[in-house]
Amino acid sequence: MTTPDPRVLTRRDSRPAGAPAPAGRSHTARRPPLLLALFAGAAALLALLPLGYIGVRALERGPAFAWNVVSDHRTGLLLLRSLGLAATVVTACLVLGVSLAWLTVRTALPGARAWSVLVTLPLAVPSYVAAFAWLSAAPALVGFAGAALALTLVSFPYVYLPVAATLRGIDPAQEEVSRALGNSPLRTFLRVTLPQLRPAAGAGGLLVALYVLSDFGAVSLMRYDTFTRGIYTSYRASFDRTPAAALSVVLVVMTVALVFAEARTRGRAGHSRTGTGTARPASDTPLGRLRLPALAWCGAIVTAAVGFPLAVLGYWLVVGNSATWAPATLADTALTTLGVATAGAALTMLLALPVGVIAARHRGRTAHLLEQSAYAGHALPGITVALALVFFAVRYARPLYQELPLLVCAYAVLFLPVAVAATRAAVLQAPPVLEDVARSLGRSPLRVLREVTVPLAAPGIAAGTALTLVVCMKELPATLLLRPTGMDTLATRLWTETGTGSFAAAAPYAAVLILLAAVPSYLLGRHRS
Repeated sequence: MTTPDPRVLTRRDSRPAGAPAPAGRSHTARRPPLLLALFAGAAALLALLPLGYIGVRALERGPAFAWNVVSDHRTGLLLLRSLGLAATVVTACLVLGVSLAWLTVRTALPGARAWSVLVTLPLAVPSYVAAFAWLSAAPALVGFAGAALALTLVSFPYVYLPVAATLRGIDPAQEEVSRALGNSPLRTFLRVTLPQLRPAAGAGGLLVALYVLSDFGAVSLMRYDTFTRGIYTSYRASFDRTPAAALSVVLVVMTVALVFAEARTRGRAGHSRTGTGTARPASDTPLGRLRLPALAWCGAIVTAAVGFPLAVLGYWLVVGNSATWAPATLADTALTTLGVATAGAALTMLLALPVGVIAARHRGRTAHLLEQSAYAGHALPGITVALALVFFAVRYARPLYQELPLLVCAYAVLFLPVAVAATRAAVLQAPPVLEDVARSLGRSPLRVLREVTVPLAAPGIAAGTALTLVVCMKELPATLLLRPTGMDTLATRLWTETGTGSFAAAAPYAAVLILLAAVPSYLLGRHRS
């Protein structure tokens, strides 16, 4: 038998023997490890559980009835209003997020580290609190304008955080070469930097779109009809759940279309550094005459997103009296909120880890199906997810009915995309060549994941966990339906008091909710800075 020459290039790998694998290729050629795929499949099944529920309920009275609901002109109007609101908010968030990330990371902005923390604090403001603040100050904002404003100001950090992280991680050498060739800073940004930001901006924009489509609090307070409000009204109008389930199917189709579009625009883009040498930070761009406008831009956004809602809450706290304060109840509710949100964030990240790793390191139908399945539950209104889990518990898991584990599972279904997006972005930052080296030394795929991939991606995974904790604390509709009897969170108490017009009584719960959510938001911004 003739021994093959190791220098011969094969069709499957055109590298010389001993050369490191090109970034992103060796892992995409392999199937994911079986155990990892099984865990990811379990996460996908949990995320798809509400779809099974709405599928059964939507067809309960036959396909013809469901089609009549979907094809009704009111459904078309809800579709246009929901898509219009989502498109407006996503566009505004991309402008705010990318501009703020550029100013705080790549320019000589005075106090850049402080600004990088402040612009993450809107994550601590629930959409219904922001809507209440603006509506109480400017009643004329009711409708589309108010809903778009409130949702933009609380969701632009979903774009800012991944874009800022990418700006810190990409190699500045390409930009320097472009400048050396005579290109202006603007042309360099548009032709060199912006394409590298596309995966991060696309992922952030997708989260914003899904957040808008699934929001219930802001659109309800602003009295702007979208799919979520239409579904809620349908559920409350009668005992027949079929029309609401049919509307939920349309919302799921919109979600799948958005995820598919984002995946197509992302392509195979990655931004890990694979060259030799030590990575160095990019030099700060002087602002010159734009220094004061840049500071005014950052100040205006932070004031509108955080300062104004806090000022309104402060007003109601002053207007209230001792009768509206119940320190023992407030403390107990705050501890309950922290406990439930922590459990939800832990389960969500545990389920997101295998999905995010597969999405970042593997290609093919299975990987795309697992990632898209994880996003399915996020665009469903919390009330639909809650009713689906109630349906499942009553039929197949009676001991879980009105128990804490069911609420924690609802958080995992709703916020799995947040954790998956953070995990995928963190794993993409880790050079795949290090995993190739570990495998060449005989490490099993799962051992490589535990000893190489997860430690390298740990900062991003921790940031994703903090982000998930924030959104779990703010969740309202699912908590209203699934909380155990006698249990209240800050969000449910706030909603109850606001619904009765007791704004002064609601203010303490809103203030504590923002304070608690601000802690992980602050740590998240500090980590990114």
